[in-house]
Amino acid sequence: MTTRDPQLLEQNTTPDPERFSSNLQKRYNIDKIFAVAVWTAIAIAIVVLAALLVDVLVDGLPTLDWGFLSNFPSRKPERAGMKSAIFGTLWMMVTVAVVSFPIGVGAGIFLEEFATDTWFARLIEININNLAGVPSIIYGLLGLMVFVRFMEPITGGRSLLSGALTLALLILPVIIVATREALRAVPDSLRLAGFALGATRWQVVREHVFPLALPGILTGTILALSRAIGETAPLITIGALTFISFLPENLQSPFTVMPIQVYNWVSRPQMEFHDLAASGIIVLMVSLLAMNAFAVFLRNKFQRRF
Repeated sequence: MTTRDPQLLEQNTTPDPERFSSNLQKRYNIDKIFAVAVWTAIAIAIVVLAALLVDVLVDGLPTLDWGFLSNFPSRKPERAGMKSAIFGTLWMMVTVAVVSFPIGVGAGIFLEEFATDTWFARLIEININNLAGVPSIIYGLLGLMVFVRFMEPITGGRSLLSGALTLALLILPVIIVATREALRAVPDSLRLAGFALGATRWQVVREHVFPLALPGILTGTILALSRAIGETAPLITIGALTFISFLPENLQSPFTVMPIQVYNWVSRPQMEFHDLAASGIIVLMVSLLAMNAFAVFLRNKFQRRF
């Protein structure tokens, strides 16, 4: 049996202070370089965004008035407005919310609280995560085949209902994921306390877990609707009109929305229509900011209540 020299073991195990200090200084230098790169990227993004916002405001504010909001689109820029696009967007968002919220929240609750760990449940979870990253144009092609052609007797073909169902499919994965994350944030001790008092799983979820998760669910849902309000490609794919001078009468009526109206004006060669497009962008941005502010308000309100 061989023995080792204690001095040799001490030399091998004792760290070199100079080498340690050199490695530490090297890491600090890399951290500084990375921090400078990150702040530079953020500054560039903010400058570009500010330049775009200033350009849109300079071009759009002079033509943004009550006539722009109350007039229908016209071939003459001085008479053109986006009344039909605003009302079409309102119809669209209300219909999308009515369809997507109960289905998305219900699916999230079932997968998180009731579904067992089976291969079928794991398959559904994988598909939901994959669908969250699918390009929106694919949903437009799906809506064209299913809602416009196959379900034409119900939806009316290229109608507002077809567009709403297509956008509902687009945001359903986002709502489901947001619902599951909000439910996971609720402590398990609350569930165990309910079970200890004799409550069923449904009673625990309905009376205790869901109210606490509701702020996060509403926030995720409104943010998903904020994504849907700016989508153009799926609606163009299913046949949304770029020029419409009347208001929708029902869910089977032809329709247009604000992003499509802005796209129509930008594609025209006259500079006057480009200014109208900038005004439409301002209206769309205000709508998005209002929806996000409403999400923050609901979250804070329900957090204070529960």
